[in-house]
Amino acid sequence: MIALPTRPVSSDRNWPRPPACLPANRLNDPPEGALVAVAGLVILRQRPGTAKGVIFVTLEDETGIVNVVVWRKIYERFRRAVISGRLLRVTGRMQRAHSVTHVIAEEVEDISGMLDVLVRGEAV
Repeated sequence: MIALPTRPVSSDRNWPRPPACLPANRLNDPPEGALVAVAGLVILRQRPGTAKGVIFVTLEDETGIVNVVVWRKIYERFRRAVISGRLLRVTGRMQRAHSVTHVIAEEVEDISGMLDVLVRGEAV
């Protein structure tokens, strides 16, 4: 087991934000349907039986939570990253409904290798 001195995504750490990724606290800036990239630690994966193959992934970065919707076709294409990635970069379209913001995934990349920076405490 690895013990980290603080929460991996706390705002007082330099965590490895991939280039061009929007932080969670800025997801209200882009308009509905805009293409965005986000990155964060996977804190939850849900695949409800009633969701017809849709997977819901919750990511956390140093500023908050990002809700990601992965449709079956995208899941099949990026299965390994969706299932086993601990740190993901997701590119997708903004969707807002009833004051809830989602990123509808178009690409999912496993960038878990960047977690080594957190464990070692190095700045990016």
